[in-house]
Amino acid sequence: MRAVRFYEYGGPNVLKYEKDAPDPVLVNDNVLVDMVATSVNPIDWKIRSGARQKDFPLTLPAVPGRDISGIVRAVGAKVQHYKPGDRVIGLGEATYAQQVSVLSSVLTHLPHEVDLIEAAALPLVCLTGDQLVRLATKAEAGQLILVSGALGSVGRAAVHAAKKLGAKVIAGVREKQLPEALTLGADEVVAIDDDTAIANLEPLDGVADTVGGEVAVKLIKRIRNKGRFGYASAIPAEASALNASILITRVFARPDPPKLREFADDLRDGKFSIPISQRLALREAANAQEAAEAGGAGKIVLVI
Repeated sequence: MRAVRFYEYGGPNVLKYEKDAPDPVLVNDNVLVDMVATSVNPIDWKIRSGARQKDFPLTLPAVPGRDISGIVRAVGAKVQHYKPGDRVIGLGEATYAQQVSVLSSVLTHLPHEVDLIEAAALPLVCLTGDQLVRLATKAEAGQLILVSGALGSVGRAAVHAAKKLGAKVIAGVREKQLPEALTLGADEVVAIDDDTAIANLEPLDGVADTVGGEVAVKLIKRIRNKGRFGYASAIPAEASALNASILITRVFARPDPPKLREFADDLRDGKFSIPISQRLALREAANAQEAAEAGGAGKIVLVI
């Protein structure tokens, strides 16, 4: 099958587009999916570079990618809820490929009104954003939750998830992004590159952080006693000592098909979206990762 693989850690140039990569094996609990599209996420190039070997050990050569969007080709003997021809999305592994074989438990059906290519942008970022808010910050109705990097894909999902839980949401973005952030549906916006604006925040019940670094340090100081801080990007080692009364939780997204279907339904109904800036062919994966890693490229989808 066609796939993108890398045989060593390094820059985007280690990604090799192959037409004869090994076919995935279908076993009893798995579903074989003909991929229509996947998308590029920061974790893809962090794994490719070798920076995340500890968290995500691999046997090389490896196929990158987490987002599944495609059509069921075949199902294992124990699979009951899927059949050939079903349109599915999910959070898996090795998705820069023509086909994937994954546990049926990571998939959900995609509404017929939603385009499979557009849906490829959803799984990892939506589940990360949701789990930052729902599991890490434990957001509840009436609580004040700040989402940093709110205009990023994970940030957009976190804002959406927090609002659905009934929280009062502050969208944290760079000052130059404030006008655009007003379109997110948050209750307030704040410039997270403005120290005065951060210092003037009222005590927060929780922060869903997608930025990390010094921004995380500043926001941790604004969380009330026994509040919560959830993060998906790296934060400074000393951050946990800045506010000993709060709970700090790192999120590694895990499959949640019902929640993913909820995001897909909201996309169908015009209540939510992840803007896609580029649609590139699978063979352009190296260029796609290079552009995404450089920043400012927006969400990039790879069409299989």
